[in-house]
Amino acid sequence: MALTVAIQMDHVSSIDITGDSTFVLALEAQRRGHKLLHYLPGDLAYHHGRVTAWAEPMEVRREAGNHFTLGAKSRIDLADTDVVLMRQDPPFDMAYITATHLLEMVHPKTLVVNNPAEVRNAPEKLFVTRFAQFMPPTLIATNRQDILAFREEHKDIIVKPLYGNGGAGVFHITPGDENLNSLLEMFTEMFREPVIVQAYLKDVRQGDKRIILIDGEVAGAVNRVPAAGESRSNMHVGGKPLKSELTERERDICAALAPELKARGLIFVGIDVIGGYLTEINVTSPTGLQEINRFDGVSLESDIWDAIEARL
Repeated sequence: MALTVAIQMDHVSSIDITGDSTFVLALEAQRRGHKLLHYLPGDLAYHHGRVTAWAEPMEVRREAGNHFTLGAKSRIDLADTDVVLMRQDPPFDMAYITATHLLEMVHPKTLVVNNPAEVRNAPEKLFVTRFAQFMPPTLIATNRQDILAFREEHKDIIVKPLYGNGGAGVFHITPGDENLNSLLEMFTEMFREPVIVQAYLKDVRQGDKRIILIDGEVAGAVNRVPAAGESRSNMHVGGKPLKSELTERERDICAALAPELKARGLIFVGIDVIGGYLTEINVTSPTGLQEINRFDGVSLESDIWDAIEARL
């Protein structure tokens, strides 16, 4: 079954082919004989009742410095494609939300992965609150009095933007740190949204585990250990990936999430767990496929395409 697959992504020239999940999804689609089309989020448009994009035919290969070829750009009607992979990186801002509204107009006749309405309804740091029994102590608030009271209760805290991504803007405020008020002033100037404050989990020094779920089922996991002097474990800020197995607690978390993810049409999801606590549910542009593939000798992108093709 040869499909036409449009990939909405940041420019293919900017990706790291040794770690990018979109790259291996494209490689696997190409291996299966599917036609690839590449377009940027800014190329998406509503045009006379149709959702269109200025797209380029794309070929990919695992060659450093020569990993893609793009053809001539033309306007396509996304209703004429079979699958759209929504794979641009957050931030989850109004541009991102607008893209979900536009893609919702073609879904599910054209299968959008993940379901754009559910991506819009499941921002990583808010969707997770539906599973509060697995979360660390958490506050989402704007009021400074609430935030200061939370700090007084938990002493050692993490403060981060509610719609941030990739570890950007994540601050560890220790009990003796005098910078919280200045930090909140800065956040108020930069963001209109509340901040998210959580009790600091010392177990992060042993790693922040990324678990991949495909159509609600556990597919694999990788542990990400922060670099010395760093509270963030994201690999692009120096986190070291390590092979990992799931604990019983982590399997319980995944089992609780599975029915909700399936019901929402969230095919490719990455969750983050620190010391047995669920901290985020990533549905926008999850990563981690290549690291798990290398450690476990698997091909998660193949499993994802099996799930996509089964829906068609």
